[in-house]
Amino acid sequence: MAATGVEAAFRMLEGRWKMVIIFHLFDREVLRFSELERAIPGVSQKMLIQQLRDLEEDGIVERKVYPQVPPKVEYRLTEWGRGMCPALDALLEWAAQRPAQQPGQATGRKVG
Repeated sequence: MAATGVEAAFRMLEGRWKMVIIFHLFDREVLRFSELERAIPGVSQKMLIQQLRDLEEDGIVERKVYPQVPPKVEYRLTEWGRGMCPALDALLEWAAQRPAQQPGQATGRKVG
């Protein structure tokens, strides 16, 4: 059963830009679409929209549209989405503790 839960969690977070979006929202709490676009220069507008929609559908991100011209749209993490913070902090700590690679040491990755 644990594997099923992990698969479901990873499915919600899979996608090249979702974790980057989440980290920016942890850092700034509320961001407008244009601010996210500037903060993540490698993402296309179409992909950013899709990744934000997926995160919204999964209940991780909340979208607020203000009725004005031009439209003002803000994104923030939901309370449930903010609950990821300790897990992501632990993941970053774990990654920072990676042993240094010695010259000539195998990486464990296949090439080709």
